Amino acid sequence: KYGYRGALYGHFGQGCVHSRISFDLRSAEGIRRYRAFLDEASDLVVSYGGSLSGEHGDGQQRAEFLHKQYGPELVEAMREFKRIWDPRGKMNPGKVISPYRVDQHLKLGVEYNPPRPMVKFAYRQDGGDFAHATLRCVGVGKCRQPEGVDVMCPSYIVTHEEKHTTRGRARLLFEMLQGEVIRDGWQSKEVYEALDLCLACKGCTSDCPVHVDMPTYKAEFLYHHFKGLRRRRSRHMYAFGFVDQAARAASLLPGLANLLTQTPLLSGVAKRLAGMDSQRRIPMFAPLTLQQWFRRHTKPESNTMRPRVLLWPDTFNNHFHTDVGVAGVEALEAAGYEVVMPRAHVCCGRPLYDYGFLDMAERYLRRTLRQLRSEIRRGTPVVGMEPSCIAVFKHELREMLPHDADAARLAKNCYHWSEFFEKFDIPTPTLARKAVVWGHCHQKATGGTGADMTLLNTRMGLAAREAKGGCCGLAGSWGFESGKYEMSKACGEVGFFPAARSADRQTLLIADGFSCKTQLEQSEVGRKALHVAQVMKLARDGTVFAEFPERAAPPPPAAPAGMRLVRAAAVCILGALLVGITTKTALSVSRAKGRQWS
Repeated sequence: KYGYRGALYGHFGQGCVHSRISFDLRSAEGIRRYRAFLDEASDLVVSYGGSLSGEHGDGQQRAEFLHKQYGPELVEAMREFKRIWDPRGKMNPGKVISPYRVDQHLKLGVEYNPPRPMVKFAYRQDGGDFAHATLRCVGVGKCRQPEGVDVMCPSYIVTHEEKHTTRGRARLLFEMLQGEVIRDGWQSKEVYEALDLCLACKGCTSDCPVHVDMPTYKAEFLYHHFKGLRRRRSRHMYAFGFVDQAARAASLLPGLANLLTQTPLLSGVAKRLAGMDSQRRIPMFAPLTLQQWFRRHTKPESNTMRPRVLLWPDTFNNHFHTDVGVAGVEALEAAGYEVVMPRAHVCCGRPLYDYGFLDMAERYLRRTLRQLRSEIRRGTPVVGMEPSCIAVFKHELREMLPHDADAARLAKNCYHWSEFFEKFDIPTPTLARKAVVWGHCHQKATGGTGADMTLLNTRMGLAAREAKGGCCGLAGSWGFESGKYEMSKACGEVGFFPAARSADRQTLLIADGFSCKTQLEQSEVGRKALHVAQVMKLARDGTVFAEFPERAAPPPPAAPAGMRLVRAAAVCILGALLVGITTKTALSVSRAKGRQWS
């Protein structure tokens, strides 16, 4: 009769029906029809002996019609009783007793006309409208879970503050655009403060019933917040946002880089310069990058029988955990694939989004498309070891470059590690061992962990169970930031650390994410998690220890002797130059003082 459409859900077994109906609450005619619908619907519910509200909407949304259910005499008695205890009407005015009309104080209304700012993301599901995106949240409140059942919202689970829920942050962004309560727009300190504790875990994109995408909104806000010269970014935003460039520079002399970052006194200086929390440890750089190892790696003979696959050399497995990357190459080659890898420096730009460097993030994506174009158009599948990087190709790439055909091709033909093996039914080695699996938050949001559990349990023969409960707490570089250490650890205590502690010494701990593995390594648990590719290597080699099976995993490959000699010579030259410059400076100062006294 009214032409509305809606979603019906809820606990039907208890006679309670939740509904989300497509009311038009922005035009006068739409509001009139909304009121008429509620008036008629309330008559219908009462005629069947039903209740106008089961657990929601008692206060204002349906209170105007309570006289239909209880009768005017009983409603007046309620009103008199309320006046006894609240003669001045100060307690919850306009709700339940003497309520506002259902069409009063609407969130939108006929005057709703927010600004439509120019934005960096496409917001394809919202018609390119950031204002519409901020309206996605309808207040269900699933993000207010007191314990970590799903991923979202890690910071709320620890703080129990509304502003640290997806709902609270969405409301602040809505008010920011309205400009009535929050009047300084993108420069709002209140919005910045609420988003600062957002881990950008992407849990809301899959756990939220309406798929609010707070990490994207956060990146958009930070982009505008720091745009121009009005505000300066903190040091840690540059240090962590451009970690790929820092790692690239460190790979030239990784021994020297590790000396500077692992020696207690020097590492303290490095952490202060980078804005890193003093309680954190800087991860060690690998002696050889994955790309360097791959160029020297003896590859199986290429033939037409071997299907081709591109293994993405992400920053973390390329520069830090190269043992994971090597295990990935070997697993794919053992499965009969010809593995290819970009020779030049590449990066998906994942950390850039966390700090609002969206112009640079777009440049990174365009550069990636240029470097991979031939493989993309050839139809070569792209497989990633690091879930957060593949998540960029599955999501941010399409939001940043919505009209780029190669971007669409890459988004459709890129895979998380286990997803690739399941998708193409690739044979795997078997291993009889118990395992506890921690799925990466970004993987859960861009495909899920079902493929991992099927691969490990059904295909590889492990007895694996997936641990749940929020986020590991490190969330890329978030947990490294100064002042966030305690919050990061508290987030991990929701589900991550208890799951690791519950595993006995014979049980494998499996986590594909660099952040998840690093969070575990920098804890008191005393265990190390392995990537699924490393578990495959253990299964192929048959070298699993009875206790602490992760200790059987090979270390990162060492640099060749020739490369070590060149690096040693370079360090000596740099040292000599430093000594020369220091000596010359000291002599100049000494001469200047001598002339001054003379």
